[in-house]
Amino acid sequence: MPDHATAEGTAAYRRRFEHALAHGHFRSASGWQLSSIGLGTNLGEVDSRTDASYRDAICAALQLGCNVFDSAINYRFQRSERAVGEALAAAFSAGTARREEVVISTKGGYLPFDGSAPRDPSQWFYDVLVSTGITTFDDVVAGCHCMTPRYIQHQLAASLRNLRLHCVDIYYIHNPETQLSEIRRTQFLRQLRATFAQLEEAVAAGQVRVYGVATWSGFRQPEGARDYLSLPEMVHLAEEVAGTEHHFRIVQTPFNLAMPEVLTRRNQRLEGEEVSLLSAAVSLGITVVASASLLQGQLSRKLSPGLAQVFSGLETDAQRAIQLVRSTPGLTTALVGMKQICHVEENLAVGRVPPALPSQFMKLFDDQTTN
Repeated sequence: MPDHATAEGTAAYRRRFEHALAHGHFRSASGWQLSSIGLGTNLGEVDSRTDASYRDAICAALQLGCNVFDSAINYRFQRSERAVGEALAAAFSAGTARREEVVISTKGGYLPFDGSAPRDPSQWFYDVLVSTGITTFDDVVAGCHCMTPRYIQHQLAASLRNLRLHCVDIYYIHNPETQLSEIRRTQFLRQLRATFAQLEEAVAAGQVRVYGVATWSGFRQPEGARDYLSLPEMVHLAEEVAGTEHHFRIVQTPFNLAMPEVLTRRNQRLEGEEVSLLSAAVSLGITVVASASLLQGQLSRKLSPGLAQVFSGLETDAQRAIQLVRSTPGLTTALVGMKQICHVEENLAVGRVPPALPSQFMKLFDDQTTN
């Protein structure tokens, strides 16, 4: 059996829901059929109860038309990855889903503790990462982030163990703009290029299908900001490493009603024009996944009453906020943190409604468009 998502497998998963979910819930990207709502695993207490809640939520989501699951090795001290791995292994064993139907992503870059916080973080860092030759003190910026090829490969191997996989479908470098708080941009680009080369080797070894970057501020900032990131520049680095057949194919960035910059801010230079991140991604053939679709729950309540008129057919503010994100041109999947079955049911009910037409919601952002 395939040990990764496939075109045929994700298409079969989509067909299972063709009568239950509206047209437009699944989208094509990297040869896969991805659900327009994905399950994120960032938040929650570091305890067994939250682990179990995530496992239950993931199993419920699989039954309701969600086949995109996102994590990171540092989320909840590696426990979120392990919960994803346990839940999916149980689903595959029970036959409720197949590996080739599910798109699994994770991230590396931050320093992750293992299961809980150690008494002495500095000693933990030395014992686990420095004494073993994986990294050095000089490789770490802001006391928490490392982006060297050797470190990323080590983190990928650990994530595969946590997820109980031989291959992860999407691997992101986690918030690479963190590096720019301490190093020059020229050094940053050299390091990013070297890490892309390492990830191309991971693709060739069958450990990764496609890779990208998951950012927080980088794609939302104006061009002159210290932590600004250029998507065309990243694509160019990938082409230098592996030519036009490179596997840098996806980025993750926050987008929601309160953080619309990747749609409204023209901060990407592409062929002499200043365009938004979403426009640049479409032109460059890069898939965009939205994080923070509900802004950690802040957009799940007390939204403007006018949104109910713009997004009809939905019952809650959380559903309307998700509908806005999944309906935005250029976005493939809206990630939503979900660890309670009731939230899974509420949020994935949006899939029964067609995505909104651009004319229905673009007026919400027209006045915010900036250079």
